Amino acid sequence: MPAAPPSLQRLKERYPALDDPALLAAIERVGIAARLPRGAPICELGQECGHLALVLEGRARVYELAESGREITLYRVEAGECCILTASCIMGGERFPAFARCEQNLEAVLIPAAQVEDFMLRHAAWRRFVWRLLASRLAGVLTLLEEVTFRRLDLTHQAIADDLGTSREVVSRVLKDLEQRGLLRLARGRIGIDDPQGLELALAQCD
Repeated sequence: MPAAPPSLQRLKERYPALDDPALLAAIERVGIAARLPRGAPICELGQECGHLALVLEGRARVYELAESGREITLYRVEAGECCILTASCIMGGERFPAFARCEQNLEAVLIPAAQVEDFMLRHAAWRRFVWRLLASRLAGVLTLLEEVTFRRLDLTHQAIADDLGTSREVVSRVLKDLEQRGLLRLARGRIGIDDPQGLELALAQCD
C-alpha cells in the first residue's frame, strides 16, 4: 500500500547510478513509497503498467503461465534493480506480457509511467541506468544460452522444481530417465550436462 514519500538516502544507497541531484529531486517529488507482502501480485498478464518499481528491499519474480498451469520463471528482480519488462512496456506503450509476484516482503519506490518516460528525456543518469539494466538482462540470457549450449550446466533438482512450478519428485524421475539414456549425469546437489545437443534432441521428441 502507498506510504510516506521515499527516503532519498536509502534510494542513493541501493541505486548509486541515480545519484544526480536533479533526478533525485524529481524522484522525491513524484515517487510513492510502497510495501507489499510476500505472495502479493505486482502485475498481471495484459495489465497496463502504471508504475515502475525501484526495489529497496525484498525480491520479486516475473514468470509466464503455461496452458497446463505450470509457472515458468523468466527472471527475478532484487533490491537495487527494477523490472526491465515493465520499463519496456511503459516506453513502448504495451501491456505486461507476463505475471509478477512478491517472492519476499517487498519495499519499493514507485515511479508513475508518465515520469518514467519524462526521466528518459530529461536525465542522462536515468537513461544510463535503464540501458545498463537492459544490457545486464541481455547478457544474462546470453550467458545462460552459452552455458546450456557449450558448457556443463549445474543445477539442483529443487531449483528446477521451484522454477517450473512442479515437485522435486517429478523432476528427479525425469532426470533419472535422462541419465539412464546417457544424456546427463547426476551427482549430489548437481546435474552435469555433457551433451546438450543430444539432450535438446531428446526433449524435442517429447509431446
